[in-house]
Amino acid sequence: MPSKHVRVVVRTRPTGRFAEQTFRIHEDTNAIDVKLPKSDVGGTVNNQVDSFSFKFDRVLHNASQERVFDEFARELLGTGGTGVLDGFNGTCMAYGQTGAGKTFTMVGGPANFAYRGIIPRCITALFTAIAARPECAITVRLGALEIYNELMMDLLPYPSAGDTAADQQIQEDSKGGVSVKGLTRRVALTEEECLQAFFEADAARAVSEHSLNVLSSRSHFVVTLFVESRSRVESNERVVYSKIHLVDLAGSERLKKTGSFGATLKEATFINKSLTFLEQVVVALSDKRRDHVPYRSSKLTHLLKDSIGGNCRTMMIANIWPEGSHVEETVSTLRFATRMMRVSNEATQNIQLDSQQLIRKYEREIRDLKQELAMHDILSGRSQMSYEPYTPEEQREIEKAAEQYFEGEVADVDITSIKQVRELFQSMRRLYQNQQQALQSRPARAHPSQAPGAGAEGDVAEGGQPAAEGAGGADEGVGDEEAAAGLSVGVAADQSKRAK
Repeated sequence: MPSKHVRVVVRTRPTGRFAEQTFRIHEDTNAIDVKLPKSDVGGTVNNQVDSFSFKFDRVLHNASQERVFDEFARELLGTGGTGVLDGFNGTCMAYGQTGAGKTFTMVGGPANFAYRGIIPRCITALFTAIAARPECAITVRLGALEIYNELMMDLLPYPSAGDTAADQQIQEDSKGGVSVKGLTRRVALTEEECLQAFFEADAARAVSEHSLNVLSSRSHFVVTLFVESRSRVESNERVVYSKIHLVDLAGSERLKKTGSFGATLKEATFINKSLTFLEQVVVALSDKRRDHVPYRSSKLTHLLKDSIGGNCRTMMIANIWPEGSHVEETVSTLRFATRMMRVSNEATQNIQLDSQQLIRKYEREIRDLKQELAMHDILSGRSQMSYEPYTPEEQREIEKAAEQYFEGEVADVDITSIKQVRELFQSMRRLYQNQQQALQSRPARAHPSQAPGAGAEGDVAEGGQPAAEGAGGADEGVGDEEAAAGLSVGVAADQSKRAK
C-alpha cells in the first residue's frame, strides 16, 4: 500500500464563551483562522505575528459523538479491503490541552451510554463487521495499559500476575514491530465481553482534580484490539493479523492555570515531558533530512513507533478549547496537528503462515502423492512397490548388491525405483570411502636403493659396469611404485667413454 500522511481532524469543545473575535471555524473548507489580540503594554511597537491560518483533513465544530466516529474513526475498521479485518494496523489518538475533551472523545461520558466515545463505538463496529464475515474465524483480544509517571502498567492483569503495578517493558521484533512484553490480551468472544474488559480497564486509570478539570487523566491511556482472522472455507495456512491502537493522551498543562502541586505537579511534569518528546519525534519525521528519530526518548514514543512513521494507518483528533483564555494552548495544539500531517506512514498487510497448518497441508499432499503412485504402479503391473523408508535388512541387501557390482561379480543391478537408485549411490559411496581408508592405512613400500642388500656405492659388476641397485638387479626396480615420488625407473648404466 502506498505511503499516506497521518489524517488529522480538529474537534472543538462546545462552549458558551466561544471567542468569535479570535477564532474563525470554516467547516466547509476544513480551515481555522486565529487572530491574536494585540498587546500594547508599555506603548512599544509590537511586530509579532498576530494571525494564523490552519487547514486540516476535517474540522468538526459542535459535532456529536456519533458524527465524530462516523466521519473519522470508522474508516480504520475497513472500507475497500484496507481495514483492520483485512490485516492493516490502525491507530486513533486524541491530542490536546487538558480539559479540551480528549477523554470524552475517546471514552465518552460516564453517565450516559449514548455519549460513548470512539473506543466503545469501535468495539461495537468491529463485532458488527465480524458478524458480516461468517466465512472467517476471527479472534479478538483486548489489551489495555497506562503510562503513568513514565511507568507502563497493565490495566487488565490476571489475578495470578502478582504485582499489578509492575513496570511493563517494550520489545521489538526483527521487522521493527513494537509490542509490550507480558501484556494481558484478554480474549473477547462477544461484544459484551470486550466492552466489559474495556470498562474494567478504564475504571483502573489514574485520575485527579485540578482547576481546569474535575476528572483529569493523569496518564496516557492505550487500548489495543488484536485481531486474528482465518478462513473457514479454505483449508489453508494463511493467517491475517492486525491491531488497532486507541489512544487517549494526557493533556498538556500550564501549571499556573491548573494550580497543580504535590503529586499532581509531579504528574503534570511527566505528562508535559512525554508530550515534548512526542513533538520531537513528529518534528524529526517531518524533516526528510533527519536520519535519527528519537523514538526511545520516552515510553510513549517507543510504544507508538508503529503508529508514527511505521506500518500503520494513523489518525489523530486534535481537541481544542476555543475560548479567549486558552488561545495560546489552542494555537500550540493546531501547530502540532499541522506537523503531524507531514508524517507519512506506509501500511502493509500483515499475513503469516501457520506452521501447524503447513505441516498438515504437506502431510495431506504426501499422502495424496503416495496414493497416486500406488495407483500408477498397479496400472503398470508393479503392485509390490513400496514408498516407505527402507528397513535395515533391505538396506543391507542393497549394499550387498552394490558390493557385487563394485567387485564385478554381477554385470548389472535391476533398478525398480528412484528410491533404490539413491540407496545404491549411498552404498557405493560408503564402499568407496572404505576402500580409501584401507589404502591409506596400508604401510608404504621402501625405495629399492634403501632396501636391505642393495649394492654399495662404487661396486662394479662384470664388464666394468656399476652394479645394479637392489638385490634382484636393475630390472626389478623398473616401474616400482614409490610412496612419495611416483614410479622409480632404476639407475641407468654409465655409457660415457673412458678418458684416455
